[in-house]
Amino acid sequence: MNKRHICLYFQVHQPFRLRTYRFFDIGHKHDYFDDYANRYIMRKVAERCYLPANNLLLSMIKEYGNLFKLSFSISGSALAQFELYAPDVLESFQKLAETNNVEFLAETQAHSLSSLKSNNEFIKQINAHTKKIEVLFKQKPKTFRNTELIYSDLIGEQIAEMGFRTMITEGAKHVLGWKSPNYMYCNAINPKLKVLLKNFRLSDDIAFRFSDRSWAEWPLTAEKFTGWLNNVDPFNETINLFMDYETFGEHQWAETGIFDFIKQLPKVVLSSSNYMFSQPNELWKKLQPVSSISVPYPISWADDERDVTAWLGNELQDEAFNKLYNLEEKITICNDENIQRDWLRLQNSDHFYYMCTKWFSDGEVHKYFNPYPSPYEAFINYMNVLADFSIRINNIVNFKEVIVPEIVNTEIKKEIKPVKKKNTEKTEKKEQNIKEPQTLKPKRKMKKRKTKTTNKEKIEKLIENFNIRKINILPKSIIKEIMKDVDVKLLAYSINDLNDELKDTLLSQMGIRKLHEYEDVIATIDNVASKDLKMAKKDFEKYILDFISK
Repeated sequence: MNKRHICLYFQVHQPFRLRTYRFFDIGHKHDYFDDYANRYIMRKVAERCYLPANNLLLSMIKEYGNLFKLSFSISGSALAQFELYAPDVLESFQKLAETNNVEFLAETQAHSLSSLKSNNEFIKQINAHTKKIEVLFKQKPKTFRNTELIYSDLIGEQIAEMGFRTMITEGAKHVLGWKSPNYMYCNAINPKLKVLLKNFRLSDDIAFRFSDRSWAEWPLTAEKFTGWLNNVDPFNETINLFMDYETFGEHQWAETGIFDFIKQLPKVVLSSSNYMFSQPNELWKKLQPVSSISVPYPISWADDERDVTAWLGNELQDEAFNKLYNLEEKITICNDENIQRDWLRLQNSDHFYYMCTKWFSDGEVHKYFNPYPSPYEAFINYMNVLADFSIRINNIVNFKEVIVPEIVNTEIKKEIKPVKKKNTEKTEKKEQNIKEPQTLKPKRKMKKRKTKTTNKEKIEKLIENFNIRKINILPKSIIKEIMKDVDVKLLAYSINDLNDELKDTLLSQMGIRKLHEYEDVIATIDNVASKDLKMAKKDFEKYILDFISK
């Protein structure tokens, strides 16, 4: 009997997470991304997953040689963070590339949803990512993996036109019907593109169920898994195991035995089955499509539905997504490097994933990956950032606020500008004539306000009858000084029952580290006695009074 194939594919991705960006930051602050959180998470995942897993795979390749092969796709944002925060991780991936046993796939540079909105942006990002892979790993990708395995007939056709040989996607039940994901398929529009489908049951046994003690098959061993592989219909040609690389050590901790499992898997498979490990590009050469696969509407590997509703399933997501891509035309004529960098980072699909309002079958998964308390806060934070980003673009590109319909050609636009301005200026001067001096009087009257309260008066008035709820009448400069050395625990206990506006007044003046400390304290505040909260509030009020009295 002919050898069958196991195609191991791992996705590596880290988004550029946004910092807390408030309404009052719009127009003033342009640092949208939480550098501390991004660095901290990257280093944490590097130590738990990337470095130990890469070292393990390298040792396995040395042990088994060409008998053990696998593939990766690394998002552009993950590569950028490797260069910024984890060059040792990048070096470890480069060592894997040097073995020639690892294939690196192409994807979108921004790990974006551009394939669902903008063909031009989609192509541009694929080309940028392909060049990056060539530079870093000395390989030209021949296989394409779209963000979150998103695929449709039209997307596949576009990928074929770009010269890719193979594309990988989800083996969704509603697409396959009675068919098996364990064969090679082809695109329904352009049969030149071969399509590999994820075996989601076997993949998810490792990625999601491995450490679940309530699972009937726990514990999962290499021997048991190989037994399942041997039970697959002998005519099936390939088992495609696609999963997040963070499965190893991050989602499934080392204590669960996940590293021992992957270490033993090739040994057991090669000794007690007729499977061999193959890369996607090798399967392109070895396997012929059994049929085309018809996918008129986009599918993905997310949630039970295996569609795109994890990112574009509600009004919040649609509003944010459309507002972002409405800026594309302006972006194309903007050469500012910072704008182009932020444009890519704001396209990370994760920003829209955080806005998902699914609370049923996949709610727990969404909560696990969501750094925001709710999807609504994720939406507000993102839209605040987008508002400032739009202002920056308009300032650089100098677009008019009034949108000229697309029907009007550029020549007519040019004629409209000078004619309207010159005529209106002349007619206004003629009409005003002698009346011009009279229009100045109200302006002078408006400036004669001398009742403005000084900072000193504000402070004296506050001290007379102080209450923490009056904190917002203090100048921001003083609040900032107060918050510099404040005890975070005391602060958290004191402001627990304040409204969001007052909390925002104080928290907006804190650094990122202290905000993280504050969040940790708030997580345990339900266990604090009410009398301790009241005492903390009095101590905090005294702290403020002592400070401003100086």
